[in-house]
Amino acid sequence: MTGQPNFGRHCPLCSCNDVYPYHQDKSRIYLRCLHCKLIFVPRCYWLSAGDEKATYDLHENDPDDQGYRSFLSRLTAPLLEKLDPNLKGLDFGCGPGPTLSVLLEAQGHQLDHYDPFYCNDLSVFKNQYDFICATEVVEHLHDPRREFAALFKMLKRGGWLGIMTKLVTDRHAFSQWHYIRDMTHISFYSRNTFEFLAQRFNSCLSFVADDVILLNRK
Repeated sequence: MTGQPNFGRHCPLCSCNDVYPYHQDKSRIYLRCLHCKLIFVPRCYWLSAGDEKATYDLHENDPDDQGYRSFLSRLTAPLLEKLDPNLKGLDFGCGPGPTLSVLLEAQGHQLDHYDPFYCNDLSVFKNQYDFICATEVVEHLHDPRREFAALFKMLKRGGWLGIMTKLVTDRHAFSQWHYIRDMTHISFYSRNTFEFLAQRFNSCLSFVADDVILLNRK
């Protein structure tokens, strides 16, 4: 690649044109939106779909792995405290070996699955859910404006959206952050970004851990 890349200088979450360079490393440039504070990687640096899937194929998310189950419980435990019995949920971005659904189904809930690479069942977008979980997913979103809108359209009023993703704190920490070394990570969120989302989709926001976020649709 030669010359100055065409970034497409608008925010993929709020469509604001007020974006500026936030960080640059050997591989990519990262832009930040002044409005919603999303940090994002321009399209010209994205992996191809084949390379992206090849990266995901290397993940070892085994439902029988107690360490992985414990990791997911950091979302499922606080979410279960909010849920009535026997509800219908969606594991959004479930990956090749759904584990979160195993934990929630063991508590009496019914789960559907969606993943663009491993479970591309578009019928889920016609459904309504009492809760939706997205664990280590939103940092991969190519079009977060459209995809968050789809999530909240599927979520019933009073329903819960549970998210796990690492949060941006400051520029120095970002420059040293292991999270940006994963080339499939292209969208990075801060508390301010989730405050924007809560306002945009009329939801109550809770940060229950440094990387666990709950949104309750009003």
